[in-house]
Amino acid sequence: MTMEAFHCELPVAAEYDVVVFGGGSAGCIAAIQAGRAGAKTALVEKNGILGGTTVVASVNFPGLFHAWGKQVIAGIGWELIEETVRRGGAVLPDFNVPYGHRHWEHQISVNRFVYSAILDEACDAAGVDVRLHEMPAAVERQDGGVRIAIAGKTGLCFIRAKQVVDATGDANIAHLMGYPLEREAHPQPGTLIYELTGYRFEDVDPAALAASYEKAAAEGAILRTDHTNAAGTIPFLKELRAGGGNYMHVTGIDGADSTSRSEAEVRARQALMRIYRFLRGVPGCEKLQVGYVATECGIRETRRIVGERRMTYGDYVSGQVWPDAVCYSFYPIDVHRHGDNTTDIRPLSEGIVPTIPLSALIPKGSDRLLAAGRCISGDQEASSAYRVQASCMATGQAAGAAAALAAKQGASVRDVSAEEVRDMLERHGAIVPRPAKQA
Repeated sequence: MTMEAFHCELPVAAEYDVVVFGGGSAGCIAAIQAGRAGAKTALVEKNGILGGTTVVASVNFPGLFHAWGKQVIAGIGWELIEETVRRGGAVLPDFNVPYGHRHWEHQISVNRFVYSAILDEACDAAGVDVRLHEMPAAVERQDGGVRIAIAGKTGLCFIRAKQVVDATGDANIAHLMGYPLEREAHPQPGTLIYELTGYRFEDVDPAALAASYEKAAAEGAILRTDHTNAAGTIPFLKELRAGGGNYMHVTGIDGADSTSRSEAEVRARQALMRIYRFLRGVPGCEKLQVGYVATECGIRETRRIVGERRMTYGDYVSGQVWPDAVCYSFYPIDVHRHGDNTTDIRPLSEGIVPTIPLSALIPKGSDRLLAAGRCISGDQEASSAYRVQASCMATGQAAGAAAALAAKQGASVRDVSAEEVRDMLERHGAIVPRPAKQA
């Protein structure tokens, strides 16, 4: 939508060097990095709390930071994880113990409140203007920057920025600015995380559970996507043993715009209601309760930018060091299949650590916009790996550094030197890939 479509003349309420949209794993780190680099920075977030998927979708296990016995992602994101640990909000696993193909053993479970409060403090210390309960309505490119219409609780206002970072996860800013995007015909399903209470697992008879399931499935009272589909297992036995978790798939959803996101949220809660009703009819679970449910359905995939460079599956699993590499990413290929509740997991070959190029963060032809997080440029298989939170933190810090440099230099983001970005990232504690010197 163009600015003219609003047919209104409002004054510019604030001017910034860098404005970051999205207060999740990528956006918070991008804003903190830009602020620490001396840029006047704003962070715009639609919710009333920072942390994004980690907090509001309860995917509070932001990994992976280590690969093959060494740390490959550090910097601001890791600094905040360490601070969460110091305040009793997380316990680090032993990273010296190899996990084989059980990558979840190196995940770090963080307390959502402690982590979000530390994000508040870090943004404040970096001088970031945190603007909660606001969303972008339109973006207009201007000489020297962009003008952005922001929708808040009291209506519209305008802000101006020299550079913008799209960390919305759905490439919302790139969409508003008219840059080309790509999306899959069948995006990966979403997941609503929940916790179950009010029963004892020891009281559940697996045979009775299996019989109850067969009856409910035949009647359509429960769906195959509502539970894990591991071969040879009894549906919902794993969920009951774990007390809930991230086991359901909400298929056939998108989530890139408000209408499809609304559908995703409603359908996710409908799935949980099916689970609740079914399990309360299982012997031993008559008093079962949903003790907790995440505020939002976790969305894995919607839209991605078409970048100056696009990472493919082959690029990712090769571990090549791009000439403009700015960070590492480490996670197996992790494609959740759209038609059922199975996952295509392909671990990386031993010793492989993928890198992410700065050019994959830049929409093709962009001068004022960078992307960070899961909406950077790549195919579905590559993005299934780099979409996880530690990698989002790394791309967020890179985007924040590049945006701050571009704002200071009055330059296009395409003209910012990857070497300068790497130097800034290292000054702020990040681990960066260094391409081999040309002879």
